[in-house]
Amino acid sequence: MFDVSAIDLARIQFAFTVSFHIIFPAITIGLASYLAVLEGLWLKTRQLVYLTLSKFWMKIFAVNFAMGVVSGIVMAYQFGTNWSGFSTVAGSITGPLLTYEVLTAFFLEAGFLGVMLFGWKKVTERTHFVATCLVALGTLVSMTWILASNSWMQTPQGHEIVDGVVVPVSWFEIIFNPSFPYRLVHMGLAAFLCTALLVAATGAYHLLKKQHILESKKMIMMALWMLAIVAPLQALVGDQHGLNTLEHQPIKVAAMEGHWHAAEEGEGVPLVLFAWPDNETETNHFAVEIPHLASLILTHSMDGDIPALTSVAKEDRPNVPLVFWSFRVMVALGMAMIAISWAGLWLSRQQKLFLRTGFLKLLVLMGPTGLVALLAGWFVTEVGRQPWVVYGVLRTVEAASAHNVQTMTLSLISFVSGYFAVFGLGVFYLIKLLSKGPQAAVGTNSPTSAQRPARPLSAVNDLIE
Repeated sequence: MFDVSAIDLARIQFAFTVSFHIIFPAITIGLASYLAVLEGLWLKTRQLVYLTLSKFWMKIFAVNFAMGVVSGIVMAYQFGTNWSGFSTVAGSITGPLLTYEVLTAFFLEAGFLGVMLFGWKKVTERTHFVATCLVALGTLVSMTWILASNSWMQTPQGHEIVDGVVVPVSWFEIIFNPSFPYRLVHMGLAAFLCTALLVAATGAYHLLKKQHILESKKMIMMALWMLAIVAPLQALVGDQHGLNTLEHQPIKVAAMEGHWHAAEEGEGVPLVLFAWPDNETETNHFAVEIPHLASLILTHSMDGDIPALTSVAKEDRPNVPLVFWSFRVMVALGMAMIAISWAGLWLSRQQKLFLRTGFLKLLVLMGPTGLVALLAGWFVTEVGRQPWVVYGVLRTVEAASAHNVQTMTLSLISFVSGYFAVFGLGVFYLIKLLSKGPQAAVGTNSPTSAQRPARPLSAVNDLIE
């Protein structure tokens, strides 16, 4: 009934697991920095609201961190099981980069995580603050190494191929490959946006419930300022990232724009607002376009052209509809973030922000949109790279292990079932914790500070019925 190959199933499985995994590190990165800010404000102002929020979000961080670690370990096993060709050819690059992440970032996080979660009573306030800052630094370092590895797969540099195997020549060029700076900043800002939207939605939810009023107002205002600053900055970084992608992966940009055929001289490339790209007929159905605008954005010229999809063979093109629509979802949500943050600050200036229930409900609805935009952007990046695993070096069909359809079907079903059972319960618990809200902090003692736990989840002693 469905013409699906073992490689297709392996790709679906990896896409499924990485989509689950990327959500948790994104929130971890944003929350770690947010916790450092909250604790710093508590030390500076001694306002109890910052301590209350710090302890509340630290519980969310602990649960989220635990799920991120588990989902990351499970995902990594697929390099050897389903993508042995990739490990054989490119393992000499990706292996050391992931090792550096463990030796630096993961050890840094693990070393100070216990102090951050359980050290309220055991160390001084300033020592605890330093531990929180180092955990936040660890999440940023971890992101750096992961993005260095993935960016090398997008724009490989600093290597040579010997007997069909990639051999590193210059680690500086490997790490600081052409797309790395843009993708690192883009991902970091995305993590902060995801966290800000989650914080704003939580505050708005409790304000609508008329509970935790002071904490909710503080969460909303801090989140809106973060969104108002970071969302426009993300748009600028995304534009530069797009220009870099046009230089190194032009067919990906052509898929993002739905640009099938080279433009006639002086015609320019229109910006396609809406369409349904058709891989078979190599055209866009129901297209709504703005003439010349894509040329202006991408080439800074009204009649500039970009490489078209038909300039390469069909087997060298990505899935155009998926890339095309994922890009538009990401951009549309980014524009919505800018609009809602600026509107919120304007309402605050008018002293009306916390009185507008409609706006507060909108903030609640916007809560998960940061993660949706993050996943959409990841689909653009990864699907748009196809049919290459390492762009221009190793094709996906060459990277896959020699499994049959039956084996991969069983594997995929097992992963989907297990993930929804385990992480579904974890997400449910997170939502319950968020809906419970911050409890007033008394002093600086943590309710779990007297314990000697062995895992991050021990920092959360809330029972959810």
